[in-house]
Amino acid sequence: MASINATIAGAFTHPDTFSGVLEEVTKYNVHLNIVERLWAAWYLWMQNDTLATGIMSFVMHEVIYFGRSLPWMIIDRIPYFRKYKLQNQKIPTLKEQWECASLVLLSHFTVELPQIWLFHPIATYFGMDYGVPFPSLGKMAFQIAVFFVMEDTWHYWFHRALHYGPLYKMIHKLHHTYSAPFGLAAEYASPIEVMLLALGTVGSPILWVSLTGDLHLFTMYMWIVGRLFQAIDSHSGYDFPWSLHHFLPFWAGAHHHDVHHERFIGNYSSSFRWWDLLLDTESGPEAAKKRRERKLAALKAKKVN
Repeated sequence: MASINATIAGAFTHPDTFSGVLEEVTKYNVHLNIVERLWAAWYLWMQNDTLATGIMSFVMHEVIYFGRSLPWMIIDRIPYFRKYKLQNQKIPTLKEQWECASLVLLSHFTVELPQIWLFHPIATYFGMDYGVPFPSLGKMAFQIAVFFVMEDTWHYWFHRALHYGPLYKMIHKLHHTYSAPFGLAAEYASPIEVMLLALGTVGSPILWVSLTGDLHLFTMYMWIVGRLFQAIDSHSGYDFPWSLHHFLPFWAGAHHHDVHHERFIGNYSSSFRWWDLLLDTESGPEAAKKRRERKLAALKAKKVN
């Protein structure tokens, strides 16, 4: 709170309403943009940084998760888009989507909400800032890129471990209820899996700030938004000509993850393809063809020698 108070030192008289606080902040801080003013006013009005972050984080998560899933639900109902559907013989029914959304929402309130509530005190203990102004776009972009790499590494190894027999049956099998995934199913998983994989998403920034002392909560939010978009889109089941992996070959996306759900093995990464490429855990017809070609080349080389 100190960093926000310092921004409007001597100007804030704590009006009763949020609009009143915003007016005070705006009056004395013309150098701040509108988002920074709203941000500062929210924390000053709440007068409890843990509560302010907790409410804002949970609401943001719900709005982004279900808001980003909604377009995919609409696309599933429009026949024109079937030509882009990777498994176009399997369109989720409204009943399946409702059941999925119900379990995901229950998980958000019972599993993710406590984690969201604990994030602020833990992150601020390690040095996270939540004052204004926000960091530069360049700094935020760099840190978010680092978090994508860190999370992808965590996700690959823990996801691969969850496909080990007993762990798969006890934990991960629920997530594979749908062999043709859809956007809402991104967080359709057991509580243990939700906690394990969420550690990669939330733990990466905490590890970063504990080592560097340099992280802003707004950067964290932009990272979470990016990660949610990535997770939901990779479960969408659609591959368009403009999908990101067509322009960034190392990006995974729906094309990569849909095969994982269809075949129940391989393609363990979340955002990128390099761990699967490096450790030969790619799945699908293309990967199988490459393996056969490598084996044939190795056999030919043996015969020549």
